[in-house]
Amino acid sequence: MKGLVTLLLLLCSCTFFAQKKDSIPLSKQYLVITDTTTIKLKEVVLLSKRKFEAQEDVHYYYWFRKKVFKAYPYAILAVKRMDTLSGRLAKIESNRDKKRYTKIIQRYLEGEFTDQLKKMTKTEGRILIKLIYRQTGLTVFDQIREFRSGWNAFWYNTTANLFSLSLKTEYDPEHENEDFLIEEILQRAFTDELLVEQKPRITFDFNKIYQERDGKIDVETYKLMFAKAKKKQERRSN
Repeated sequence: MKGLVTLLLLLCSCTFFAQKKDSIPLSKQYLVITDTTTIKLKEVVLLSKRKFEAQEDVHYYYWFRKKVFKAYPYAILAVKRMDTLSGRLAKIESNRDKKRYTKIIQRYLEGEFTDQLKKMTKTEGRILIKLIYRQTGLTVFDQIREFRSGWNAFWYNTTANLFSLSLKTEYDPEHENEDFLIEEILQRAFTDELLVEQKPRITFDFNKIYQERDGKIDVETYKLMFAKAKKKQERRSN
């Protein structure tokens, strides 16, 4: 029996080291086999070293990372509230009672989120809207159409008006560079246990996406944004 266990462990080890260095496929799960029990290990995404075009790009990356870290907890909390709202509304038969309940939820959400959202920058607000799509598979606009009344008022009054952003924004890390950066930051944070992972409700293979990009980090958009802001300040000071 011990010989069989040793052989299985050796085979598992060979399989592990045969993987590419930059990732472990999300679809695979690894088992540790002992004489008495089988232990299922937690899936882990291993990403290769980031590749920056210039050393200064690192500063822009960590600036954006702070934005993601700030928005993510609010996205998770908002999604939990939406799930609760959806579940309870489904049990209410009367339209009148549904409207009454959504008004109660509106007041609750405004008290819980509005002050915090007002402290967010436009970039953080945009990230929040993208992450809500990541966690629900629906845009904020679709959420409004589904829940109407209270939810409508909450998002238009606190999110769209505050940030002048499109509530139809989706999340596509395969084709949108900003979404790729958000997901890259999230995956590293989950691995390092800096953020609590909540699985997305949309489908994408980030390992494949990351390998195709070869770990390259593009922060050019933010460099240009800061350059424009700097020019505006200079014009105002002159």
